[in-house]
Amino acid sequence: MADSSTTHIDTSNAIVTIPNIITVVRFLGTPLFVWLVLARQEYGWGVFVLAMMGCTDWIDGFVARKLNQTSQLGRIMDPLADRVALVAVTITLVLAKILPLWLLLLLVIPDVVLLAATLYFFRGDADLKVTMLGKTRTAALMVGTPMLLLAKALDSDFTFVMAWVILASGMVMHVIAFSQYMVAVFAKHRALHLPAGSVGSDGSDGSDGSDGSGSDGSVEGRP
Repeated sequence: MADSSTTHIDTSNAIVTIPNIITVVRFLGTPLFVWLVLARQEYGWGVFVLAMMGCTDWIDGFVARKLNQTSQLGRIMDPLADRVALVAVTITLVLAKILPLWLLLLLVIPDVVLLAATLYFFRGDADLKVTMLGKTRTAALMVGTPMLLLAKALDSDFTFVMAWVILASGMVMHVIAFSQYMVAVFAKHRALHLPAGSVGSDGSDGSDGSDGSGSDGSVEGRP
């Protein structure tokens, strides 16, 4: 037990790890996708790049667990790579007139509000645990987006409809996940900033007035 605990501590601050390298590769896939779609109109290759990016999203987590190479940097980079990819891909498809502008706004505005809240309350990363709904939301958007691109490449109405069903589900989950994360941000902020005198050292809040100076237990000067 002691050995495994020590290993975890040693790897938590590591920078160059196999999972982190995989995540960097996923970052690099985003500009490649933008170039393929906007500069070359290679929609089929764009779908392939998105599929590979989706695979790396699963692989880096699997490798981190198997090799015990979880790290603080990886916890920050992994969701950041997902958000950058989703926003960049959506902007690209809006510019290519494949996605409507309102979908981009629905995707970006909650993220901007959440980022502003974490910066205001925590001056940086709030270190929130990624929820299963958040992961499912990301998976749905990462599947629906390339399907929409594939529908254009194949000129397939069926693929187009299926892509929008998945995208719509992903956007609903996106809004719900945003609400959950905002609740978590406020809850963590309250937990970290409780009034100093609200809880005594013995866990009591002093509300029974048993420590008052009067013989009848009354406390003077209570607001």
